[in-house]
Amino acid sequence: MHNPLGWTGLSQWSYLAAAFAAMLLTVWMTERRRRGRESSRALIAALALSTAWALVTSSLGPNAAITQLFEMARNLGWLVVVYSLFARDNRHTTVVQVRPVLVVLAMVEVFQIVLLVLAIRFAGIEQAGAMIFQLSVMFRLLLTTGALVLVHNLYAGAISGQRDAVRWTALALALMWGYDLNLYTIAYLGHMVPLELAALRGPIQVAAMLLIAIGAMRGGSPLRFSPSRAVAFQSLSLLVIGGYLILMVAAAQSVAWLGGDVSQLAQLGFAFATTVVILALVPSRRLRGWLNVMLAKHFFQHRYDYRSEWQRFTRTIGRAGPNAAPLHARVVQALADITDSASGVMLIPGEGGDLVLAARWQWATIEVPAEAMPAATAQFFERRGFIVDLDEARAGIDHEGEKGLMPHWLIEEHAAWAMVPLLHYDRLVGLVVLGRPPLARKLDWEDFDLLRVVGQQLASYIAEHNGQSALLEASRFDEFNRRIAFVMHDIKNLASQLALLARNAERHADNPAFRKDMLVTLTNAADKLNALLARLSRYGAGGVQRIEPVDAAEVVEALAARYREAGGECPVYVTDSHPCPVLASRETLEQVLAHLVQNAIDASQPGMAVFLQTRLDGLTGVIEVSDTGCGMSADFVRNRLFKPFVSTKAGGFGIGAFEARELVRAMNGRLEVESREGLGSRFAVRLPLSVTAEHEKTHVNETDADPVDPQVPENTTEGKKVA
Repeated sequence: MHNPLGWTGLSQWSYLAAAFAAMLLTVWMTERRRRGRESSRALIAALALSTAWALVTSSLGPNAAITQLFEMARNLGWLVVVYSLFARDNRHTTVVQVRPVLVVLAMVEVFQIVLLVLAIRFAGIEQAGAMIFQLSVMFRLLLTTGALVLVHNLYAGAISGQRDAVRWTALALALMWGYDLNLYTIAYLGHMVPLELAALRGPIQVAAMLLIAIGAMRGGSPLRFSPSRAVAFQSLSLLVIGGYLILMVAAAQSVAWLGGDVSQLAQLGFAFATTVVILALVPSRRLRGWLNVMLAKHFFQHRYDYRSEWQRFTRTIGRAGPNAAPLHARVVQALADITDSASGVMLIPGEGGDLVLAARWQWATIEVPAEAMPAATAQFFERRGFIVDLDEARAGIDHEGEKGLMPHWLIEEHAAWAMVPLLHYDRLVGLVVLGRPPLARKLDWEDFDLLRVVGQQLASYIAEHNGQSALLEASRFDEFNRRIAFVMHDIKNLASQLALLARNAERHADNPAFRKDMLVTLTNAADKLNALLARLSRYGAGGVQRIEPVDAAEVVEALAARYREAGGECPVYVTDSHPCPVLASRETLEQVLAHLVQNAIDASQPGMAVFLQTRLDGLTGVIEVSDTGCGMSADFVRNRLFKPFVSTKAGGFGIGAFEARELVRAMNGRLEVESREGLGSRFAVRLPLSVTAEHEKTHVNETDADPVDPQVPENTTEGKKVA
């Protein structure tokens, strides 16, 4: 059983206690301010209004008209406190985002006066009184909900190190308005204010005053508010939803008053009109663009959400894959996305310094001449880095002399909106012309700053891309030059042999044996030239035409005989020759050994011998080329010997040892070198033995064959079944 008299008495005493607590806190904070301590005027005023409201509620009850007026004044006072907390660092520009929300909430609360007048006017009509009560409660719900969102944003939007300054006050406001939210929700659903819950508002007010006193005693540092766009949009959305809900409740109550067929017709007409408006406005890109501009202009300190812009920029530039647009087109799109431009083109410096078209993005209709802009225009952008608003140029506004440099085709193209230079280390790498967005606006300082920074970042991407392209082209030329160097090296060796043959022909031309050897030498030279032409396409790939069993001892003997017949300054001897069947290409092996022998001769003094030998070492065959020449240092062997185009010989190409090693590797072998300065060098060519390959092939064939179980008879029916 409810006890109205008991709850009424409790309500009076609880509100009286709340008034006493608020009054004490008001006097204490006023005294603090008089002594020069930090105390907010808005907070003192709100406490005074709370004191008056609690006294009136204790005397007249929570439902009296005068009580409602004082509650309205109390709520307005606390809204002012919220505003003062947002602007606590005396920078009122930081509350631009929340000021409209506070104004709307204040207007909603002031509307309670109209409802009080209507309640007095229609006091004798029960239905009117019920509807006015519901509207009043609905407005209070909207106020408390919006106020709680602001309190949350006040605390969450503060810099983490400065939240202590507002923690206790925010907690007190959350407690006060949170309880009111539950109270008015139950009142709206039950069509009356429960006396029990109304009586408990007094203790809640006392607790809120205690939290405020704790916050005042702890003090606080200057607070700076930094709301995110998501928070501001949520607050705005909440107000829109609340306003729409109030409108719907009012419409529903009005329709209920009408009754009968008029009620049904009104409902049907309202639903039809709402549907038409939604279908007409929601798909409109222009309306969405206008809303974005208005919200960014009036609700945010900064137009751009830089975190989202940077993420979108990174996704656009970093897009890869076969379906991705070329880099220059992605550069245009990245800039166009920032300003919501629908199209754009990119110009880059040509060979003569003028700007030429490099890419289009969703702008196939613009006519760009072969020489889009002269070199003077490119130099202007490179020197100034100026972002041009083409609408200003068309209007005759000239900031830094850009008006006279704008080409006629660009001025006459009214869809062109802005020009953004891309500068990399004060060098112009590109110029982007942005198309006009669906909802054109005047570019401001924030647009210029963001476009300038993004332009510099895009210029670095383009410079990196150009550098990679240049490196790729240089590597191709390097490969071409390397092939030519190999050819020249081989031709030089053949030319040396032919020159030696020509000199000996002067002395031995009448000797039939010499003429016979000369024909053999000429035939070999011709074969080598043909093989060289056939091998040109294989340089760089490391491939060998055909690998087969070759007796390395025969190759060594033939090579030594050729040098003996040539009668060079350094004799070539075979010191130890054992049969050495290896897997190799005979022609390639001869070329490798010829390189090594010639290098040994070049490194030796006249009359000093070069030695060849073959031997077996496990599963490999070894061909050694030794000399007693000048030798090489360990550093030279490690860092320079096999580096192409590095040579210690005058006129040398520096590719003999490198080519020899690559050819040996192509035959699945290894080239080893040992050298001592002043003592000589030894090169060892290691190649796999042919018997090793045959053994591996036999082993593979035996492994691949189907195994036969010796315990199962092959010619029996049972054995076949088991197999």
